[in-house]
Amino acid sequence: MTNLLFQPLQLGSIRLKNRIVMAPMTRARADQPGNVSHNMMAEYYAQRATAGLIVTEGTQISALGQGYAWTPGIYTPEQIDGWRKVTDAVHHKGGVIFAQLWHVGRVSHPDNTGGEQPISSSAIKAEKVKVFIDNGTDQNGFVDVVEPRAMTIEDIKQVVEEYRQAALNAVEAGFDGIELHSANGYLINQFIDSEANNRTDQYGGSIENRLRFLGEVVGAMVDAIGADRVGVRLAPFTSLNGTVDATPIETYTAAAVLLNTHKIVYLHIAEVDWDDAPDTPQAFKQAVREAYQGVLIYAGRYHAEKAEQAITEGVADMIAFGRSFVANPDLPKRIKEGYPLAAHDPETLFGGAQKGLTDYPEYNQ
Repeated sequence: MTNLLFQPLQLGSIRLKNRIVMAPMTRARADQPGNVSHNMMAEYYAQRATAGLIVTEGTQISALGQGYAWTPGIYTPEQIDGWRKVTDAVHHKGGVIFAQLWHVGRVSHPDNTGGEQPISSSAIKAEKVKVFIDNGTDQNGFVDVVEPRAMTIEDIKQVVEEYRQAALNAVEAGFDGIELHSANGYLINQFIDSEANNRTDQYGGSIENRLRFLGEVVGAMVDAIGADRVGVRLAPFTSLNGTVDATPIETYTAAAVLLNTHKIVYLHIAEVDWDDAPDTPQAFKQAVREAYQGVLIYAGRYHAEKAEQAITEGVADMIAFGRSFVANPDLPKRIKEGYPLAAHDPETLFGGAQKGLTDYPEYNQ
């Protein structure tokens, strides 16, 4: 049994019952047409409401923000109504749930964006990156992403407004707050990381310029729904979806400083999580802790003991668990009681129906 993971924590105006976060994970099961959340997704999240905080799968803020088939949106009345089923179910079980707001930028294909060319910081194609499209069968078909067009200043203003409206929509749908997806090679990450951004205007070049879009989006959402309802996820050292930064320690320490000025309620750092990935430098974690004064969440290859250690050392306040939450709806109880963890079926992660989503049982001694 671990102790610190089960201490309550204040997150803005919300008292969390523990420090275990259900990490955002794409499941690609939204109702079609319309990419609408539904009762099965409500059951899935409600089953996991013993987490201190649930962060939903990425939900796109616009039709052009979609990267993969069957992912939910939050920009139409039907989508807001669909998400309300989810938030009602989670709240009924005593849970706290934030919506992860998502724009994929260049990590897409016209088959997923209504025929439109994807947009990005720059007209740079992500190499060796594939997305899945609806190919008319139950099986998703993987295709290469296409070259995006570079966003104009007007495009940037429009997307900032789409994020602001999505935050309002999330509150209307009953969410306790939102997490801005600025990680894993998606749109905001395409502005931040030097190798994905070759702009020569105020959104490119220096670290300050490459962080400008992030700051404008966060500022718009904080103005709309309040800083105590806004979290941000960053992935400083990953190269997912082809985004790489030349100086990640400097860039992402500066990002933490910037986000601290907006007084967002939490900062969520996604560490590299493949098997032989290098550990995030401890000096970086300490620099982030000094730069950012709110709640710090880390995710990636954590088990109970490692999570406890991170909180003990003071570099983290909460720890997010991803794939282990897929197969263990009662994960906090299993951690607390030392029960064994079930393994997930990777074949049922994306798409399909209840199998691999709501049919994993709680532990039975």
